[in-house]
Amino acid sequence: MFITLTGASFLLVKQWYLYLFLSLPLVIYQVYEFYRFYRKAHDELDQFVESVHYRDFSRYFDVKHAPAEVQSLREGFNEINSTFKVISKEKETQYQYVQKILELVNTGIISYEEESGEVIWMNESLKKMLALPYLKTIQSLVKRDEVLYDAIISLRPGESKVATAHLEKHSNKILLSGTAFQTEGNIYKLIAFQNVSEALDETESKAWQKLLSVMTHEIMNSVAPISSLADTLKLRLQQSMAVISNDTGAVDDLQIGIETIKRRSEGLLKFAQTYRNLNKITKLNLQQVYVRDIFENLYQLMQPTLQQKNIEMETILKDTDLVLEADINLLEQVLINLVVNAIEAVKDREEPRIILSAYLSSNKKTVIKVADNGNGMSEEVMDKIFIPFFSTKKSGSGIGLSLCKQIMILHRGNIQAQSIEGEGTAFSLYF
Repeated sequence: MFITLTGASFLLVKQWYLYLFLSLPLVIYQVYEFYRFYRKAHDELDQFVESVHYRDFSRYFDVKHAPAEVQSLREGFNEINSTFKVISKEKETQYQYVQKILELVNTGIISYEEESGEVIWMNESLKKMLALPYLKTIQSLVKRDEVLYDAIISLRPGESKVATAHLEKHSNKILLSGTAFQTEGNIYKLIAFQNVSEALDETESKAWQKLLSVMTHEIMNSVAPISSLADTLKLRLQQSMAVISNDTGAVDDLQIGIETIKRRSEGLLKFAQTYRNLNKITKLNLQQVYVRDIFENLYQLMQPTLQQKNIEMETILKDTDLVLEADINLLEQVLINLVVNAIEAVKDREEPRIILSAYLSSNKKTVIKVADNGNGMSEEVMDKIFIPFFSTKKSGSGIGLSLCKQIMILHRGNIQAQSIEGEGTAFSLYF
């Protein structure tokens, strides 16, 4: 086209108009072809930009049947698309890999936009941990658990704290860890939730065992000589009765005092000996056992007491083949303790009732539950029921539920209580 235009200009300068007129069709044809080439290249570029815009990297530009002038252009587009396709595939693989890891871990994870509170993502572990199938915004948690919401909002990036997650039937201790990141001008918070209830229970149990071991040892070492000395004083007093005047009643007072010291010291020794039971259980004799057999043995054992007190005990077991691995003797001790407590709780009710049930939970844990329709317990009492020495009964030792908790921890399980004042209480054993 450059040569043609140069020739046409030469003809114009020479004023050879006839030849110029004859060359005009060629000039027009070449200008048209140039414009057509430009439009075709522009259309090809538009198609490529469109494929990038919609991330359609599978698009292939036909090189073989393309005009020669755009073949190199299409080859370049195909190379760029192939590179994008590889990068996209690698990113998708990494994303799927990370997603699978986050879904498999037991740690609950949630990410939300800090300003609006919109939840961007939460994994299945967190949904199970909080019993929440869906959470649109972090503010939605207020209605479900305001205390946990406040703990999450006040958590600063890089900080960790222990909070309590209040579920419908029980509560768990949760270790919260937070971090923050910024993208496209928005700040996001990432919170990790780790259930530490079992770890805290085990640590607490070991701490109580050490304390009880030291305490009972010191009490028995200190009180045993007092009891022995009281026996000696009583004997010496009886031997001296012949030479001592009892006109003022002093001898009688001494005798009563010595007997009181002996009785109280023996009571204290018995008390310390009883609490030694908390430290005796260290090894389990595990075996596969049917829950139906456990219930049958328990029912036969408790039936005379239940009939005498006119208490109805109902057994609910939908899966008669439900099996768990446990030390049968220790497990029966736990259930007897819970049923005895339930009997005490319902004795003043008009229609006393105890329900013994077992089922497989959603997270594949075997659960045994002992529920009653007694007077229930206040939140203040509920916080203390597993503490050694604490008892709401006048004659209670406060050892029963502590022992139950220790046995369940040895089984790598846990025991949880739910209670509503005036309605009743339920203890659940999780294996």
